[in-house]
Formats: sequence, C-alpha cells, structure tokens
Amino acid sequence: MVTKRRMTRNYLTEPVPEEIVTRALRNATRAPSAGFSQGWDFLVLDQPESVGLFWESTSTDTTNPDRWLSGMMRAPVVIVPCSNKAAYLERYSLADKGWTDRSEDRWPMPYWHMDTAMAALLILQTATAHGLGSCFFGIPPDRYLDVRRAFGIPDERAPIGAITIGYPAPAKSASGSPSRRAKRALADVVRRNHWD
Repeated sequence: MVTKRRMTRNYLTEPVPEEIVTRALRNATRAPSAGFSQGWDFLVLDQPESVGLFWESTSTDTTNPDRWLSGMMRAPVVIVPCSNKAAYLERYSLADKGWTDRSEDRWPMPYWHMDTAMAALLILQTATAHGLGSCFFGIPPDRYLDVRRAFGIPDERAPIGAITIGYPAPAKSASGSPSRRAKRALADVVRRNHWD
C-alpha cells in the first residue's frame, strides 16, 4: 500500500463516499502524539461552496487557473489539518510529566506540527487504500490569514497545509517534483550506528 501512494493533482468531480472520509479521519486520530496530547483538528470541506471558497481564499485566479490549479479544484473534498500547540504545553505541565510550566523552551521540535503531519499521512494512506487520489500541499503564506478568516479557524489552531481527496482523473495531471528529481537511494539516506 505504501508504494502505491502518489500525490494526485488531477481529479474527477465524482463525490467521495462519506464513509471513506470518516474512515480517513478516524485513522488520522490513530497517529502517534507526544504524551497522547492529540493536538490536532481537521476542517473538512466537502460541499461545493466551501471547497470553492477554499480555492478562492488560497489562489489568485480561480477563473483562469493554471494546469495544477485546474486539476486540483476538481477534488470534491479538501481537509485542512490544524495543530494545537496549547494542547501539548498543557499536557506537559501536568504532574505525570514532571514539568510545572508551559514553556516552549522544552520542545526542541514543534511536536504539535509533527504529530498533525503524521495524522495527515494516515489520511493520504487511507485514501490510497480505497482507490482514491490525494495530495498534501502547503497554504501560500500570503493567503494563510485569508483561509483562517474564511473558515473561522481559531487563533490557537494552526493549519499545517491542506489535503485534496477524490477519484484520480485518467488524463495526465501537472507533474510534480518526482518527475523532475530522482528518488534518493536508500544507501544515501540511511546511516547505521553512527553518522560516518
């Protein structure tokens, strides 16, 4: 299943069964999270009006979209995974963790974002398992606030990106980075027992 996962950039408009979206979300909540903080939330856009608003909020020209945007806009479902830093700071200030404050200095990595990204990967994998296409992509920095405002995302939640889900179109889609860059060999990315 892992080897079948690809980023889909061109979709059919056929609706995705609700039970598959629910299963993907349920699977996402099975992702690991530091201290079982579960600091994630998922904004599901599955109505044409809300999906359209998403693209209007993140794009400069939805009436004359380029090839990438044209294919992506047909996806019937967009999920926006949001991280919740406060959930982690609160969880680790509890007695069983031994910290007495909510300082971010104790976190060398922002696990609230990392754990939410792992949950997003489970959504992608679930889509693949059900014969659907999916794509994780970033929200343009200059459109980040527009997305927050359009959907009422609270300040304490941070969208880490977005995921499109739908049936892949048979037509060739806009090519992604794998078509322009070779996959790094396992020998180039794995170190055993010591970096050297």
